[in-house]
Amino acid sequence: MAMVERRYLLLIKNNHMSRKLTVFSLFLLALAIALGAFGAHALKDMVGVKWQNAFETGIRYLFIGALFLLIISFQKEFQQKTYRGWIILFIVGILLFSCSIFLLVAGEAGNVNLRFAGPITPVGGLCMVVSMVGLGIRFLRNTNKEQGIYG
Repeated sequence: MAMVERRYLLLIKNNHMSRKLTVFSLFLLALAIALGAFGAHALKDMVGVKWQNAFETGIRYLFIGALFLLIISFQKEFQQKTYRGWIILFIVGILLFSCSIFLLVAGEAGNVNLRFAGPITPVGGLCMVVSMVGLGIRFLRNTNKEQGIYG
């Protein structure tokens, strides 16, 4: 009986984590849509094409990353604690990558030197790549354990 209760409590806890990730990813999607609308309309009068393209890149990665997080928030496999660190690293990567680009564009629009944000962009990209590789390896290991292939 205690085992059943423990599993039920873990299910509730994991479901709560999943809900947080779902809500967070929906927030990121709403932010990407709002910033995309801003970029498509107001930003055109503020910066040149080079910076508009950079802003669009930041929006694209934010949107794709948020969509990925939304998808995995519904996948039971990714609700396990072993994935949490990789998911957090991915979130950090999205925020570093996209927000650093947004800072650079804002600096250009407001004639403020925010070039310190430039080196942050590739760090965010690296965080996303490393987290995806980590998630993939962890997924393969868990899948192989279930099938009895991995020791």
